[in-house]
Amino acid sequence: MVTKKSPLKAKPLRQAGQSVQEKIIEIFDDKVAPYILVPAFMIALACIEWYRSFFPAKPQPLIVTALAVISLLYCVPKIISIRRDISNLKQGRDGEIAVGQFLEILREDGCIVFHDIVGDKFNIDHVVLSEKGVYLIETKTYSKPTSGKPTVHYKKGILRIDGIGDASNILNQVKAAAVWLKKVLKESTGKDFQIKPVILFPGWWIESNDYEDIWVLEAKGFPKFLSNAKEQITKEDKKLAAYHLSRYIRAL
Repeated sequence: MVTKKSPLKAKPLRQAGQSVQEKIIEIFDDKVAPYILVPAFMIALACIEWYRSFFPAKPQPLIVTALAVISLLYCVPKIISIRRDISNLKQGRDGEIAVGQFLEILREDGCIVFHDIVGDKFNIDHVVLSEKGVYLIETKTYSKPTSGKPTVHYKKGILRIDGIGDASNILNQVKAAAVWLKKVLKESTGKDFQIKPVILFPGWWIESNDYEDIWVLEAKGFPKFLSNAKEQITKEDKKLAAYHLSRYIRAL
């Protein structure tokens, strides 16, 4: 028998929203499926017992039916709750995909774009490399209030979201991710790349007067901010960082 192997020499790069999609599949397999299978089994057992009731044997359809009803009363609320979680994850996934597709346009300006970089128990939604610097992008796709002017406020290092309240934990999250990415690039390239954290809120109105440490923007505002930034790294260093980052991703 002739030995065969894949024609692909390396793993493909990850896609925008891939970690969220994997999480959705994991939740369904680990949590939803049992709550569907158990009542389905009990209903099938009840049907069998009702069928047997037409024969001389002494079936117990009422007992089995009671068990089926109990399983339904327990499992259906669980399924509803998990379905809500999956719906939120799908919204987050779709937001990451939409922002990822929007960022792809930046390639025309010479930027290099990566999506869904997996770290230690977290993931970075997007990374954009340009002569203007290295940008770590976190996408937050939150549902908006149906009335008023839903606004994200970022002032004096405090992040607040209408309808949600204080969301400053997101700032800590993106700062920690930036430290991690800086370490990964330092270990692989030997160079200290300054990482600019960016948080994008698709479809939200943003009020911010603080752009020093973190950019908090609506997704469509990022290209303008990028174009107005000063050049920070050479084209060679941009390619160097992209090469080592792609090696890290493919090694996962």
